[in-house]
This record gives sequence, C-alpha cells and structure tokens, in this order.
Amino acid sequence: MTAAAVADAPLALVGPTASGKTEASLILAERLRAEVVSVDSMLVYRGMDIGTAKPTEAQRARVAHHLIDVVDPSEPFSVARHQELAAAAIAAIRGRGARALLVGGSALYLRAAVEDLAFPGTDADVRASFEEEATRVGALAMHGRVERADPVAAARIEPGNVRRSVRALEVMALTGRPFSSFATSWETFEPGRVRVAGVMIDRAILGRRIELRVQAMLEAGLLDEVRGLVDRGLGAWLTSAQVIGYAELSRHLTGELSLEDAIAATVKRTKALARRQMAFLRRDPRIRWFAASENGAADVVDDIAEHLDG
Repeated sequence: MTAAAVADAPLALVGPTASGKTEASLILAERLRAEVVSVDSMLVYRGMDIGTAKPTEAQRARVAHHLIDVVDPSEPFSVARHQELAAAAIAAIRGRGARALLVGGSALYLRAAVEDLAFPGTDADVRASFEEEATRVGALAMHGRVERADPVAAARIEPGNVRRSVRALEVMALTGRPFSSFATSWETFEPGRVRVAGVMIDRAILGRRIELRVQAMLEAGLLDEVRGLVDRGLGAWLTSAQVIGYAELSRHLTGELSLEDAIAATVKRTKALARRQMAFLRRDPRIRWFAASENGAADVVDDIAEHLDG
C-alpha cells in the first residue's frame, strides 16, 4: 500500500459495549474534521434506539453519522450488506474532503468496512429448511448440530442464538466447508488499511458501567420501545429479534420471564458480549490500546486524538 493510501486510510475508534465510545467519537470527529461511520451491527435498525444506545438526534446533528437507521427491524441485514454501504459512505466522505471515523465494537464489521473480506452466499430454501427444523427441535439442538459439524464455529455462537446456528448450517450445506473456515481465512491483518484506537477498561469497572447503562435504558423507556416492536411483529428469525435487551424483554412481555429476570439476563448477556468483543478485537495488531477507568473513553480522548491524527 502506498504512503498516500495509508495517509488516506479511515480512522477508527473501537472497544467493548458501554466503554464510552459514542461521546468520545463526537469529540474526536470535531477535532479531526471527520464524519462517523457506524461499525455496529445493531444500529442499522430503525426504532431500536434505546436498547442499542444509538446516538441521539442531538448527537447526530452535532456530527454527521452514517449506517444508522438503515433498515426496519422486520428486514434481514447482513455484514456483506454493511460492507457495501460502508464502502460507499467512506468514498462519499472522502469526496467531501473529510475523514471517515469508524466507531463500534464489532471486529468483523470494522474489518469488513476496510478490507476486501469475502462472505459466503445465502439460499432462501436451504435456510428455510433449517429454520423449520429449529422450530421443531429448538435452539439448543441446532447449536448441537453445529457443534458436531464444526466445534470451532459452535464455540463462537451463543447456544440460544438460533439465527447464527441456522446461518452456520446453511453455509456448511451450501459450500461443503466448515463455517469457521471462512473466519480462519481472515487471520491476515493488512497494515495501512485503517488507523485504529481501542478503549480497554478493567472488567469489574466495565461490569458496573453495563449495569448502570441497562438501568438507565429502562428508565428511558426501553420496555415501551420493546412493546411497540413486539406489537409490530418483531420476528424470531431476524437478527433484530436477537438483540440483547430486546430478546429478554420480549420474553417478559409474553410472560416467559419476570421483569427482574429479564433485566438480569440482559446484564449477563451484555457482559458476555463485552468479553467476546474484546477477545476478537485483541487479535487485530493494528489497534493501539488506551486504558480508561470509570469515565470510559472520556479519560483518554486526548491521547486517542493524538494517535489518530499522528
């Protein structure tokens, strides 16, 4: 990659959920004359605002944001689609003479936005057959099928996440390859594609931040937001229906979980998500890490700005 291409590479701010990336990204974007491109798999859904900690209207008026509110929760969405939209957004930002600042916690979405990763295709009939099977046998049985065929892939999928188990089985049926082999082929990190700063926080501190954020979401009206989506027919097979908080509170609204249990499950899943995010992000040698404390990314925003602008 040429020196000019490296200089023109997108910037990125990554870290686990609840690490304070959103507020820090606003400060960074203003300092660096940048526009924010979300690399979060959940911010694409319209109407799923509170539970995804989506930037507010005021924040989005302050700094231009892209790849937020792209589809309705009833529509399927994939990382391959996000890859296409991110490439277009980055090109448009460059065309305006600004810089692209990619912000999120998904290592896969970040890499897809800046690298030429290839993703296996889909087949509606094959997927439908696995979905029908899952309806009969349940999520755990489908996860067990993945585990028998591809233990590596199964270890990366929550046992209750039927959508991802179905996807793994679909890909293996279509390609004859282990689902994990596609991720294995992405282990090369090309230098110069992106300049990245990462926020890391002690696990106990991050856990407390997650607990406080979930409580704040409930106080902001998350239960009513979920109720509205359920009334609109949020589908069990869609990615949107698996979003942390929405899935648990949906079960509360149908009488499967008490509110207390739904909240506890939301906190537990969010903490597990943060651990997975860090595990995947740490594999990327291009990320320079900045240690924050109770204040999250706000503690280190000056150092991050210096690194990204260097």
